[in-house]
Amino acid sequence: MISREVRSNRVRIGFEILDLGTGKHGWLASVDQTLGPQVGRYHVHLMDLNSVGVGAILRAVQNFDIVAVDEIGPMELFSEKFRDAVKKALDSNKLVIGTVHGKARDKFVEEVKTRPDAEMCVVTCDNREHLHEVLIGKAVDFLSRTIAK
Repeated sequence: MISREVRSNRVRIGFEILDLGTGKHGWLASVDQTLGPQVGRYHVHLMDLNSVGVGAILRAVQNFDIVAVDEIGPMELFSEKFRDAVKKALDSNKLVIGTVHGKARDKFVEEVKTRPDAEMCVVTCDNREHLHEVLIGKAVDFLSRTIAK
């Protein structure tokens, strides 16, 4: 599951959720929504988050060796189903590559960050162009160790 900005006439109007496995997408949050939890000027679309986002994570745990979660942030944390799906992914034997919003302050986020099996990479201006190479190397290493078992 990934989320990405949606812009109209150069103005950000919200965030879309995308299931990488199926291509299904929906809204994470938008300025047009009037219901749901509010983060800044955006209202979170809990139905789409729970169906598309949570569904993507759970399908990835069932069907793939790598689970991508972009991101664990303030908007996503309004959903208990999202929290449960992330926990299920982290407790699986799968490689989970996720992003955690830098300003997210939540007990669940701290639990994720401090897990003994978690490794944190902080994205900076200096490393962001090459961080994917580091992550690919770590993923290949992890998968080669788990396949060898």
